[in-house]
Amino acid sequence: MSISTVSYALSGKRSIASTTRQRVTEAVDRLGYRPHAGARMLAGARTNILALSAPVRPDNHQPTQMRFVTAVVEAARRRDYDVLLLATDDEVSGIRRVASSSLVDGVVAIGVATVDERVDLVRELALPAGFIGIPQGADDLACIDLDFETAAAMSVDRLADAGHRVVGVVGHPASYQERDTGFIRRFDDAFAARAQVRGLETVTIPTDLSRASGGRAFDELRARLPGMTALVLHCSEPTAEAVLQRIRQLGLEIPRDLSVLAAAASYAADELEPALDMIPLPIDEMCRRAVEAAFERIDGRLDRGVELIAPVYLAQGSVTVPTRAS
Repeated sequence: MSISTVSYALSGKRSIASTTRQRVTEAVDRLGYRPHAGARMLAGARTNILALSAPVRPDNHQPTQMRFVTAVVEAARRRDYDVLLLATDDEVSGIRRVASSSLVDGVVAIGVATVDERVDLVRELALPAGFIGIPQGADDLACIDLDFETAAAMSVDRLADAGHRVVGVVGHPASYQERDTGFIRRFDDAFAARAQVRGLETVTIPTDLSRASGGRAFDELRARLPGMTALVLHCSEPTAEAVLQRIRQLGLEIPRDLSVLAAAASYAADELEPALDMIPLPIDEMCRRAVEAAFERIDGRLDRGVELIAPVYLAQGSVTVPTRAS
């Protein structure tokens, strides 16, 4: 059998007899052959590698970040793709490097800012991409995210409908706001706007990654909102756990003394003590859709633009009609 025949059988670029293709396939399996990535790049073929742009920052909650990474890897593997993690570079240099060397077929981006340099970059490089987040000026790109605006309004409405008028919010680190992380701005702005419409008094206190900051944030909210009867946790799991611990230390009961809701929760709030009403952050679905969108562009299709996943409210009994000020 000639070298060219084997090449045609592996690449699928020309039709060959099914019996010949089967002989080549059996030999490949027996010998454990794997195509050389460099040779495929030189030949202009696909590398079967997807880049994940996920810069690691000091204020990242690493368990949540790894949930995104794992979900992207699992979605890519369903298409027999490997994932190259771009974690130590800034948002731009890593993508530019792997694209210029034709190392990857496309990229998925997380940690998206409202104004994100990667938007113009993927256009410049004509690189197939899927964004987990909604940056400005990206209507022509594939962008997938939870509808944080609706999630925020849903949180306000659920508490207002139950009769709450003074609501505290424990938020993500202030550094997220400082670098204009997209989902933070979208949630906070929508929450404030809806609270004004519904006549709620509300204050948001940012936290850091330390567990102690959760307790401090709750104490500050009680000082600034003496009539607070409800609390929204829009923060990481360790912070939420610290807040709940502080509530127990003060002898308060949920929901008798304080209704508590976990909004856009990246964790299983129903497994906390006590279980909390929650609007889950659908990480697996977000990542799956973003990977699928990147593949659509790799395949030459432009099927997706901006997609917002509708939030779902899961009641666990932690929100009720207020009985007294906490």
